[in-house]
Amino acid sequence: MTAALKVLAAGPLSTVQDGGRHGYQRYGVSVAGAFDPVYLAAANALVGNAADEGGIELTMTGDTYEVGADTVRIALAGDFAATIDGEAAAPWRSHTLARGQVLKVGAARAGLRGYVAVAGGFALVPQLGSVSTHLRNRLGGLDGARLKPGDRLPLRLPAAPPGGDRSLDPALLPPRSLALRVVPGPQDGHFSPDQIAAFLEAAWTIGRDSDRMGCRLEGPAIGHAKGFNIISDGIPLGAVQVPGSGQPIILLPDRQTAGGYPKIACVIKPDVAALAQARPGDVVRFQAVTAEAALAIHRAWRVAIAALPALTGPAGGDLGSERLLSLNLVGGMVDAINPPEDAR
Repeated sequence: MTAALKVLAAGPLSTVQDGGRHGYQRYGVSVAGAFDPVYLAAANALVGNAADEGGIELTMTGDTYEVGADTVRIALAGDFAATIDGEAAAPWRSHTLARGQVLKVGAARAGLRGYVAVAGGFALVPQLGSVSTHLRNRLGGLDGARLKPGDRLPLRLPAAPPGGDRSLDPALLPPRSLALRVVPGPQDGHFSPDQIAAFLEAAWTIGRDSDRMGCRLEGPAIGHAKGFNIISDGIPLGAVQVPGSGQPIILLPDRQTAGGYPKIACVIKPDVAALAQARPGDVVRFQAVTAEAALAIHRAWRVAIAALPALTGPAGGDLGSERLLSLNLVGGMVDAINPPEDAR
């Protein structure tokens, strides 16, 4: 029988996600992909995979898996309670399990989402270049659906590769906050300067009807200077639409590909990743940055993600101060207000 993870119990919104389905928005196909690419990359780093290899995205509560392979190396990134055969198992590290062993991932203790990765990845057939699940389109993953009990996730490797388990201190991940940096536009001209100032100065509460398609915000109504309808155009990740209600919506990985509400600003990708860990009721604010500063921040963020494998160490070990200093962890960080000269 093909090596697999058998799903014994499933969380409310567990789906397979990778780096996303790029290049098809012009045809009306959403990008999807991991909401938090940093956490997915961390899980993959712990098992020796590429950063955007497909893994399981967990929301609020995880799944229970039984190993159907000789051995498998599996990692959990995210602050979730977990057990292996009933014994406590730490997140932010890999575990090498044998056939018949059971990994149970419980509720999130902090944040909202976590990621499970296996060494070698899941043996799923890409659709339009990606295994990411888009539920509304029934595309990717396992039959385009969320995981359910009885599902079998096929493994590329029949056994764990040589080498020991690895761990990662989450404190070494790129810093993040809910002060979301935005580039104004592309339709900021549809709002008066006073309304733009109100948008940037307000504290916004994340609504309970938020999902992977959009984050609905609750706060002061933002008025439109030129009406709330535009000719539909493309929607990038992080676009902040303001519909007729005046309550902004941040468009996320499962967003529609085009829309007809004016976009007052666009949240930069590193801060969309931060939003993945926010819960309904949490408060976010916006901070305007230039396009040049946003590009510099994004470049540094990508460098930090690429460095994650070097930040892992033997499970239970210590990276050591000398090694940490050699990794130049702060060298790629960028001040959004005072970007380096080459980013101005």
